Amino acid sequence: MWRQPRAILWAAAGVAALGFLVALEIAARRYGLPGPVTNQAREVIFAPKSGPLLYAGMALMMVVLTWRQRFIAAGVAVGIDVVFVLVRWAVGAKVTDGHPFGNGALWVILGYAVIAVTRRTGAERVLLLKGVGLGLLLVAGRKTGDAWLLITSKTRPTVLDQYVATADHALGNPSWLVGRFVAATGPIGAHVLDYVYVQLAVAAVVVALYQLRDVAAERRFPSHHLVRTFLVIGLLGPGIYMIFPVVGPVFAYGPGAFGTGGEHWAIASLWPHTPPPIHPHAMSFDALTPRNCMPSLHTAWATAIFIHTRKGPRVLRWAGTFWLIATLGATLGFGYHYGVDLVAGAVFSVTVEAALRSLDRGWDRSGTLLVAYGTVVFAALLTSYRFLPVEMAEHPWLCGPLLILAMASVVYGFVRTTKQWETSTGTVQRPEPQPALA
Repeated sequence: MWRQPRAILWAAAGVAALGFLVALEIAARRYGLPGPVTNQAREVIFAPKSGPLLYAGMALMMVVLTWRQRFIAAGVAVGIDVVFVLVRWAVGAKVTDGHPFGNGALWVILGYAVIAVTRRTGAERVLLLKGVGLGLLLVAGRKTGDAWLLITSKTRPTVLDQYVATADHALGNPSWLVGRFVAATGPIGAHVLDYVYVQLAVAAVVVALYQLRDVAAERRFPSHHLVRTFLVIGLLGPGIYMIFPVVGPVFAYGPGAFGTGGEHWAIASLWPHTPPPIHPHAMSFDALTPRNCMPSLHTAWATAIFIHTRKGPRVLRWAGTFWLIATLGATLGFGYHYGVDLVAGAVFSVTVEAALRSLDRGWDRSGTLLVAYGTVVFAALLTSYRFLPVEMAEHPWLCGPLLILAMASVVYGFVRTTKQWETSTGTVQRPEPQPALA
């Protein structure tokens, strides 16, 4: 079995992922902080940073289980969490950071990993290990992202916010406009958008659970699903942060309407009431704020959710649309991103999705051209933000529509190409006419 190409590919991917985690662990410890492996290991005992995410990971793992096994696993997880809460209460340990629950979900995931190795054989062992790996990958992705953000803040002392803010004049400074609108809605609107922004991964798990609903019955995973796109976006995106470091309007241009921001590192207190000046240059920033704006990965992830809900029932399609719109509103309204970040994030997401679908169905001319075109457009966007921001700001009626047109062209190419793929796959050859029986 291990000589088969797919098995070799999975083994190589596992070794590469392990090496990547070890490298991030070493890099984080160089700066005196625990890395993703340490942070994940401590959540076996200590209060987890995100309890809902751990339960979402457990839900992904349970797609390979029967309904009876799912109820038992959920009950065990809740029971373990109750014990942890009682023990913390008895010893007076207060949860000051994170959630008081979630340890039980992690214990159940790890427990099924042990069961797969010791109590399962053959295809059943492989299927259960895939389920465990899927759940752990979602959780590890969060820890890996935290380590990446730490590295960006430590290794990129200067940021390019003034270039991006200048280029954003071509779109009419949408972060400034939406920021004033969100502030005007008061605490209710801000809380709703904040919940959507923070729980994006949980929304992705809901969509993935729908896509993986038949795994337990069919005893196999579908060839492509949302979790794959989510993980690849999270893996590639931070690398672009290193190339194009940006902190965001609320940090670079003042504390903003919600009382958080760059404080003394900000250029001035301009966001969200006063548009930034058109005089870009690189600026120094602190060693704590992540350089995690270009491209907007929240936009990329929300776009992926939107794409993967198009084949679902009506409720799921509406939910995908709402989550995309609300995520765009949160990224702009809280001052976390500029408008041009969102354009780049959408192009990035569609290109990654096209590449994964091409990899799944086999590369052909249409898939190769689509991925190449999306890559070129994405590179052109970042290049224009860096080297042509003043020209973009001085000619907004020309450059603004060009930005939207470039993004729309990638989306249109994706829609047209994927429809052609579905048509060719769904075409059934008509049987040749047979001679009539005498």
